[in-house]
Amino acid sequence: MYSSSCIRQVLCEPRLLVALKSGQATLSRSGAGRWQPRIMVASRGKGLNSNSALSSAGYVSFKVKRSFFVSHVAISHFSIHGKAAEHVRTLASLAADQETLPKAEFEIETAISEEEIKPVVLPTNETSENLLQIRHTCAHVMAMAVQKLYPDAQVTIGPWIEKGFYYDFDMKEPLADKDLKKIKKEMDKIIGRNLPLRREEVSREEAARRIKEINEPYKLEILDSIKSEPITIYHIGDEWWDLCAGPHVEKTGKIPRRAVELETVAGAYWRGDEKRPMLQRIYGTAWETEEQLKAYQVLKEEAKRRDHRRLGQDLNLFSLQEEAGGGLVFWHPKGAMVRHIIEDFWKKVHLQRGYDLLYTPHVAKLDLWKKSGHYDFYRENMYDHMEVEDELYQLRPMNCPFHIQIYKDSLRSYRELPMRVAELGTVYRFERSGALHGLFRVRGFTQDDGHIFCLPGQIREEIIKVLDLTEELLSTFGFKRYEVNLSTRPEKSVGGDEIWEKATTALREALEEKGWEYSIDEGGGAFYGPKIDIKIEDAIGRKWQCSTVQVDFNLPQRFNLVYVDTDSERKQPIMIHRAILGSIERFFGILVENYAGDFPLWLAPTHVRLIPVTDTQVPYCKDVAGKLKALDIRAEVVFGERLSKLIRNAETQKIPVMAIVGAKEVESGTLTVRTRRGGELGNVSVDRIVDKIKAAVASKGML
Repeated sequence: MYSSSCIRQVLCEPRLLVALKSGQATLSRSGAGRWQPRIMVASRGKGLNSNSALSSAGYVSFKVKRSFFVSHVAISHFSIHGKAAEHVRTLASLAADQETLPKAEFEIETAISEEEIKPVVLPTNETSENLLQIRHTCAHVMAMAVQKLYPDAQVTIGPWIEKGFYYDFDMKEPLADKDLKKIKKEMDKIIGRNLPLRREEVSREEAARRIKEINEPYKLEILDSIKSEPITIYHIGDEWWDLCAGPHVEKTGKIPRRAVELETVAGAYWRGDEKRPMLQRIYGTAWETEEQLKAYQVLKEEAKRRDHRRLGQDLNLFSLQEEAGGGLVFWHPKGAMVRHIIEDFWKKVHLQRGYDLLYTPHVAKLDLWKKSGHYDFYRENMYDHMEVEDELYQLRPMNCPFHIQIYKDSLRSYRELPMRVAELGTVYRFERSGALHGLFRVRGFTQDDGHIFCLPGQIREEIIKVLDLTEELLSTFGFKRYEVNLSTRPEKSVGGDEIWEKATTALREALEEKGWEYSIDEGGGAFYGPKIDIKIEDAIGRKWQCSTVQVDFNLPQRFNLVYVDTDSERKQPIMIHRAILGSIERFFGILVENYAGDFPLWLAPTHVRLIPVTDTQVPYCKDVAGKLKALDIRAEVVFGERLSKLIRNAETQKIPVMAIVGAKEVESGTLTVRTRRGGELGNVSVDRIVDKIKAAVASKGML
């Protein structure tokens, strides 16, 4: 047994990153049961490929005890035999050689504090100008490589994107993923030649002449869309050029070729228009170091394992039925139960915080949407209207006008404000079939919409309350790290300078009172008012746009909203839009991926699965299940298969509490209990497990 005093360096296996960050005690192999992730303990020496299992010259592999799971990680420092470790390696660097680890297994008992952990942090285009330049130049180098290999290929656009780059090509020959190796090899040659990148300014006429000379019709269309002067071209050596505003690296040799990977081939319509030609899009990723690429690959693989579309099917949570139509969600019993829990908690918190709940229609006369401005500004996202008794009706794309109708139902006094209303309102928005994506992009979804009608002097206080509500909801669901943006007045806007200044100041002061760090997006507000947008960070570091708080001066004016002030004059209230979860469908998908389908006990669709050893114990199991259900514990009995298979199925279906029942348990009126988080609890009474489950659910903790 090793103690913490003799360990100098602990290196985590790549997949352990996710377990530590999400607080899991175990990880699942695909199609199998639980496994204990491994860590590598290093002394001074030669690194991961050392054959010396326990000497001071190599790494030793240990099984991890549950006390080890505290945070997301790459490296932690301790002491081993009082000597300093020479090798400090990140989580990503272990990806390639984890299979060569020594096989010796020992248990260690040690606690690691948050301060002793160094997280893997990948740079972004925003934080690293060098990375952005590498990615942009990679797009050009890839296009040059493609045209060398496929001379008939015509290039279109090739930007950098969040995790890399892409380029669209019009080609007679269809590309497949197997062709990417050949293209990457050609890219490596271009990179190896260390060709200079040269910026040139030309007239519009000269650019058009050159484009026609090389027969690139798409470039002519791009040239026509460029409104600024002069026209800039970037050359790679003297062999290839493209219309481009930059930026780029100085020479192709500045691209770290081992940190570049071509990923997939996909189809894309020119200009996103299905009536235009279908192009072939090659996606690639690029980083500053090979180590960063490996870290990205680990996270990408983990994201694939967590994909809510696959887990939704594997765990029988929901489905998208093409026979019924794309982008329409069918909630299965287990998924519907989780949704019910989410919505029930949402309603409870809103009622506690002074909101009134609403239910409003799914359709309204088209005139309402014209008055709100949605028909003029949002028509392309709305479904065609329908005729009902010679009047035109419209499926709702938003809930706002309906909440306004309730506000207008009677003349309001200043004493009634603020008036807070909220609704889980289903809306319908047109999405092209190519844009649909699981629960993240659908055609019918439920927004957690809320609106506050208040006095100008109440804006700051109400925004603080919304942020408090946001923090309570998101943190309860496990999201405690946020990225916050405050967006200010754009060039085109409604409302006077005074009210814009007052509202923006109120938002800023509310954020500062919360103590939240935030960035300012100058001019990024809506035309009708400033806003706060909140992104949440999930278990593997991805950020998701989730909550929004928007001040609106436009709709109160359009609908002539008023209240009677202290001087008996009618004045216009301020309207605040806010959504905390965004949409229930999208938030559910984020939850599934955050927890990899392994929901905390209070959210789990099933709390307890009772498994009889033989059919003789089935009646007892059903009696216990009935008692548990009567106490609001979600229980089920599963039998009819071999015991080993029933246990394995419970593991793969991520059931939080498994109770095995044999003759001994029936005789003693007990259960043999195993939990996913805490392991074996042994033989316990039904009353005791009831108390434990109810306490864990009430505290939203673990069992």
